[in-house]
Amino acid sequence: MAQGERAAFVDYFGRLIALDDKKRIYKALWQRFSGPVRLLMENRYVFNPFWQHHNGIEGFEEWEDRLKASQRAFAQAFQGGDTARVLSFVFDRLYVLRNQIVHGGSTWNSGVNRTQVRDGAAILGFLMPVFVDLMMDNPGQDWGKPFYPVVA
Repeated sequence: MAQGERAAFVDYFGRLIALDDKKRIYKALWQRFSGPVRLLMENRYVFNPFWQHHNGIEGFEEWEDRLKASQRAFAQAFQGGDTARVLSFVFDRLYVLRNQIVHGGSTWNSGVNRTQVRDGAAILGFLMPVFVDLMMDNPGQDWGKPFYPVVA
């Protein structure tokens, strides 16, 4: 994910969190899904640089160092209660998992990646309705220019 996209996601997550008076996102990450989120962060198979290296793309030979650095940065964000940053890490990993499902690697009824798929589905199944509720409850909020606007 490009740095500009990452910054846009962190900004979006920050807006959601600022509007989340009931702390549903925070509670989900620190209480309901803390174990699955930590497992996602430890799993090399949902870490994009691992796949870049695996597919022979130059510049990713040190993917293991990058994974460790990412895990340290995640741990700092998690321990510091930085919900927007934690969400950014989680959604990076979920995006890789999404790519595995859509483009191969994780398939229906296989034994591959079942834990990540179940955990990812549970995390998204809880958080996405919360995100939508927060957006719908705050129609005056500037959510930025939509990438997929209504086209007639």
